[in-house]
Amino acid sequence: MLIYKTAQELRAYLERTENADKQVGFVPTMGALHQGHLNLISRSVEENDITVCSIFVNPTQFNNADDLEKYPRIPERDFELLQSVGCDAVYYPDVNDIYPNGPVTREYPLGEIVEPMDGKFRPGHFQGVATVVHILLDKVRPHRAYFGKKDYQQLLVIRRLVEAENLPVEIVGCPITREDDGLAMSSRNLRLDENQRRNAVSISKALFWIRENAMTYSVPTLIEKGREMIEKDTGLELEYLEIRHANTLTELTEINPGTPSRAFTAAFCGDIRLIDNVSLFR
Repeated sequence: MLIYKTAQELRAYLERTENADKQVGFVPTMGALHQGHLNLISRSVEENDITVCSIFVNPTQFNNADDLEKYPRIPERDFELLQSVGCDAVYYPDVNDIYPNGPVTREYPLGEIVEPMDGKFRPGHFQGVATVVHILLDKVRPHRAYFGKKDYQQLLVIRRLVEAENLPVEIVGCPITREDDGLAMSSRNLRLDENQRRNAVSISKALFWIRENAMTYSVPTLIEKGREMIEKDTGLELEYLEIRHANTLTELTEINPGTPSRAFTAAFCGDIRLIDNVSLFR
């Protein structure tokens, strides 16, 4: 596996004569990799000739400086994991290679999907995500790029970005990878202490309960009971719990099998913010 610190070096590798006609798959990450990331890599390896992974903790998508500072960074372990699943090349830039004139955020026409949920509670977050993803796609120029559905709103934002900028890449959304007890895998899970980790599973339990009872209770009741499951005796603080249209993210007042629907939540374990979501109809 090859590791490149600059986009120039990466491009030289991808433009070698022997690579000229090969399909390139790309998995952008912020490192601290877990099995969810490795599943994305494995799918890219299966579907493409060359797989590139980037590791870059992007400052423009953090609206909390403390969260940026504490984000886990373990590159040597990440490199070992990537090599174990067949990744061909890692783009591991510093900030100057991504933002040569200093970190800046572009404003993209992303529409109403950036307004609710994470868009409401993390102002500017999705413009920061769109900015860095656009930069990375321009540098790597993949045929396909892979993103997990745990960050479901982000996935829709990236698809909107690709449409708005007419970028020649297929965006592939991949299923959420979960721990044995149901907790969605996240790099931030590394920061949970033993008690927080035990309580964090209430997030996925509430979402699964909502899915199983979606046709039994009204939307307000589903949310009320889900909120109680997340917060009661757990020490967790709910930021939001909402049921929305899976394609447009418009808020739903009722649920029916003909409407693609998802339940979304974000909650704090101390100062550690975790997000999750489930489709209400499998």
